[in-house]
Amino acid sequence: MKWRLQEGRGEAVYQIGVDDNGMLVGLSEEDLRSSLKTLGRMAEKVGADITILREREVDHDADIPRKIAEVLIRKVPDDQQFLDLRVAVLGNVDSGKSTLLGVLTQGELDNGRGRARLNLFRHLHEIQTGRTSSISFEILGFNSKGEVVNYSESRTAEEICESASKMITFIDLAGHHKYLKTTIFGLTSYCPDFAMLVVSANTGIAGTTREHLGLAMALKVPIFIVVSKVDLCKRETVERTVRQLERILKQPGCNKVPLVVSTADDAVTAAQQFAQSPSITPIFTVSSVSGESLNLLKVFFNIIPPLSNSKEQEELMQQLTEFQVDEIYTVPDVGTVVGGTLYSGICREGEQLVVGPTDSGQFLKLTVCSIQRNRSACRVLRAGQAATLALDTFDRSLLRKGMVMVSPEMNPTICWLFEAEIVLLFHAKTFHKGFQVTVHVGNIRQTATVKAVHGKEELRTGEKAVVCFKFIKHPEYLKVGAKLLFREGATKGIGQVTKLQPVSQSQPSQSEEEDEA
Repeated sequence: MKWRLQEGRGEAVYQIGVDDNGMLVGLSEEDLRSSLKTLGRMAEKVGADITILREREVDHDADIPRKIAEVLIRKVPDDQQFLDLRVAVLGNVDSGKSTLLGVLTQGELDNGRGRARLNLFRHLHEIQTGRTSSISFEILGFNSKGEVVNYSESRTAEEICESASKMITFIDLAGHHKYLKTTIFGLTSYCPDFAMLVVSANTGIAGTTREHLGLAMALKVPIFIVVSKVDLCKRETVERTVRQLERILKQPGCNKVPLVVSTADDAVTAAQQFAQSPSITPIFTVSSVSGESLNLLKVFFNIIPPLSNSKEQEELMQQLTEFQVDEIYTVPDVGTVVGGTLYSGICREGEQLVVGPTDSGQFLKLTVCSIQRNRSACRVLRAGQAATLALDTFDRSLLRKGMVMVSPEMNPTICWLFEAEIVLLFHAKTFHKGFQVTVHVGNIRQTATVKAVHGKEELRTGEKAVVCFKFIKHPEYLKVGAKLLFREGATKGIGQVTKLQPVSQSQPSQSEEEDEA
């Protein structure tokens, strides 16, 4: 049991009454109870909690009814406060993303006029228009028995963190088309484990829904779908929307297997299959006003396991520290604070790191004074966790989004020029040398010029090529193999970085620049 909990990063599902070869034998009531008792005692020894997910009878010819049961065992690893999952929330404008999150995290139903989402907004104009334009974070906790911990009992985020053994962090993204760059930034830099696509039942698939679905697939983020606002329309309309979704998911480009969840049993099955194969796409139909089927969504979140296993995380933790800067704040009495994700290694309080690259390509020294995770203090940060770091008196004007903080011995490679293998998804005209696009790689977003398209004069929609890009403002820290998205008006493309030209070789001398001018 210890080993299985470690493998599943603190979670394991046991099936009782199933043979080794997967045959559903079932146990009599008496045997089942004693098996559960034994399992309970085992879990107690390891310091874990057990919850019965579901029981069902097996059809056998025997006179005594035989049952099988599925049990979730959860233990928070000793070295961390809680299991952490990040879920990005996508969907068209006005599909009810913020309201759904408000209802899940506040524990109160919506009044049909958007009361539940008010606490999620960060700016005045968002409250006035009702449209999210920035990235906001919400948390939903589950305790070790699988009960929901949210703001209805706890007042502060610290209280939720203390009593929860599993935390789901929702990244609320913008649905409106003009905020697309913010949504792309949220998906590339915060590395979500899963994406939740919210579709409104009465409008169906409209606006940016397909685009968001495409983005999640391009970045290989497993996706599940929530059809919201089912209280507004008739059953037939909801079914039509679900059919429309199933049709889109089965298209050759998507190749997904839709799985409509209508009972708690389905939710358990969906969570397990979704984790095993990314092609399964669960579909929930919920209402934030009447609260219909919200409990199924909570069951699903409770069981859903983290994607990367413990081995991968340990390998990342043994590498040198690398922290991606996503946001920068100035906090009174604290000084400069940066928010972001620790990509690899371990970061402790008081650690000396270097941050960069600046416009001239330099790295500057700094000290991490304190660390906070989900608004509660934390001593050590491990690979894959998101947090905010306080940097004391470090000058804020030297920082920008897209920088990295790395350990001094890393000797990071920074470059102006890089090559990437790309696929052009959509383009109005042809894509050729001299074309300018906005490139997103992880937490970096900057305009780059196409220096050369290898082997071809120009590219058309759907074609592949290796292209050389050059950043126009400042050099960036890149890694080979990083996923890349670029956009310019209606042009969009995806690809990955294949080759870097470190700065020393590619700094243009004065004479060259004069020739170009």
